[in-house]
Amino acid sequence: MKVEYINPFIEATYDLFTTMLGARATRGDVGLAKDQANPRHIMALIGLSGMARGMVALSFPLDTALNMVNQLLGTDIKVLDDTVSDAIAEMVNIVAGGAKAKLNTGDEEPIDLSLPTVVRGNSYNIDYPSGSIWLEVPFDSDLGSFSLRVTFEKTPEGDG
Repeated sequence: MKVEYINPFIEATYDLFTTMLGARATRGDVGLAKDQANPRHIMALIGLSGMARGMVALSFPLDTALNMVNQLLGTDIKVLDDTVSDAIAEMVNIVAGGAKAKLNTGDEEPIDLSLPTVVRGNSYNIDYPSGSIWLEVPFDSDLGSFSLRVTFEKTPEGDG
């Protein structure tokens, strides 16, 4: 996976923060994802298919997830519930959709997005297909820290 493919996802994350959340986010260095990630109490994943296939994941500590959802909805939710899961799923959908728009250029087959999947709790493992390379971008924001992970490859048809 080429590092420059992650830029549309980073830009879409910035867009989410500035337009939807009215907050600032700054990214850390892009690197290979490590098995021992930062605390993540909630993770939203969305699949990509078409000219590129792969997955996008946003993972959050509980405080960050609650801060983001409360900012988005104008609420004061204090527990990880279905409302939080739904809002986090919508946020990963916004990031993936924004990146999709930046990646879908020209006459190439468009990238399609799956429905978001949300995993909650602090004791889970996500097993990715062996051999997949995940790039991780840590973020700090006015609402807390989180990370963006992306893995995908252009399909042979997409290499045109």
